[in-house]
Amino acid sequence: MKRIILYAACIVVSMWLLGCSSEANTSETPQQFNSEVNLKNAGTSAANVASVDSLLQSFVDENKASSIAAFVARGGDIVYHKAFGWKDIETREPATIDDYYILFSQTKAIVTVAFMTLVEQGLVAADDPVSDYFPGISDQVVTSVNEDGTYETRPVNSPMTFAHLMSHSSGLNAGPVGQIRREEMQRVRQSANVSENDSPAGQRSGGSDPEARFLEDEMLSLAEYPLGFDPGTEWGYHISTNMLGYMIERITGKPLRVYVKETVLDPLGMDDTDWYYDDPAVLDRFVKAYNAVDGELEPASNRFSQATVSNQQTYAEGAIGLNGPIEDYAKFCQMLLNKGEFNGQRILQPETIEQMTTVNQLPEVNSGGEGFQFGLGFELYNEQKKPSPEVSSTAFAWGGLYGTSYIIDPENDMIALFYLNMPRHEPLYPQFLSKAYQLFEE
Repeated sequence: MKRIILYAACIVVSMWLLGCSSEANTSETPQQFNSEVNLKNAGTSAANVASVDSLLQSFVDENKASSIAAFVARGGDIVYHKAFGWKDIETREPATIDDYYILFSQTKAIVTVAFMTLVEQGLVAADDPVSDYFPGISDQVVTSVNEDGTYETRPVNSPMTFAHLMSHSSGLNAGPVGQIRREEMQRVRQSANVSENDSPAGQRSGGSDPEARFLEDEMLSLAEYPLGFDPGTEWGYHISTNMLGYMIERITGKPLRVYVKETVLDPLGMDDTDWYYDDPAVLDRFVKAYNAVDGELEPASNRFSQATVSNQQTYAEGAIGLNGPIEDYAKFCQMLLNKGEFNGQRILQPETIEQMTTVNQLPEVNSGGEGFQFGLGFELYNEQKKPSPEVSSTAFAWGGLYGTSYIIDPENDMIALFYLNMPRHEPLYPQFLSKAYQLFEE
């Protein structure tokens, strides 16, 4: 495991004492998107744009997608920002670029960036053992599961660190442990008379306790279980970012939602992105969910969007839960492309972004598949593992369960985002991504 070398706390503190403010150096990087773009000057053409239009419209015409939002910017110039299809097929309401989408795992990168602000403040280091800040975290690995559901364990070979949480290599809820917890949570749901389709306040990871009012409740419960593998030895996706979010709460003393809004969402001007909304009318901003089934589009449950409006707004996860329009998240992507700054605000230092997006944290062989690499919060691309051949080896990315995807490509100075709201869908994103890169071909 490669260690994460970040700023020493004394250097960071001295920078802050010397008056290193959140105001960014606006002379070198775009601080706002430019929507008034001359296509020729931006390196593209109307014909190339029309080619993307044709592809995305074909997805709608062939019933492969209900609604699509797409966004491409190079050097801060927006060369593509359009929506296709229907926000609501039944009422024939057209999709727009301002529609809200359920972002699911796109939440993870934002929470990871928020945690790294704590590293830069010298409050924690990425390689610190999690147990230094949460003594209750498990230090045992399950070795076997008995027929009666009990299990045998042994001590971990090395302690879990925050880098393990950010790279999904912590061992939390992994392997047989996940099955053990799912069965126990199913019994909890049955005793509470709550089905998988019910919508408690907030979006929640599968198998979570429907009665949990706070993320802390879930994480204290999770910490009672052993790990599924030794930290750093495997890829075990998802739940680690929930623990990371809880650690933000323990270190800062603030709810995760509050700290993320203060340090990432508000400074970047991501005004429409949130876990919860007070006004029920906001539900009209969400695109409806549909499934692609045998060449037809069928309505899907909208329970995740409905869960964003609630009087009980205390439960917010680190792994999922954010929602919003595509341009909001594009601001976050541009900040990363800018090495930590956008909207006149510095979120992280360039060296921190570099460490997060260039250093693979996984062993060479892992369950992510051949060539799969992951840094701190993002998948890293190389010659063996790319969503399309045009993607450079400097690119990093991730996405969400319902078909939202994004990529940040420093070598090509571009970002590209593609949004669906479909539990079941074909892999349309790679086709769009190739077209996005072809925008800049002669």
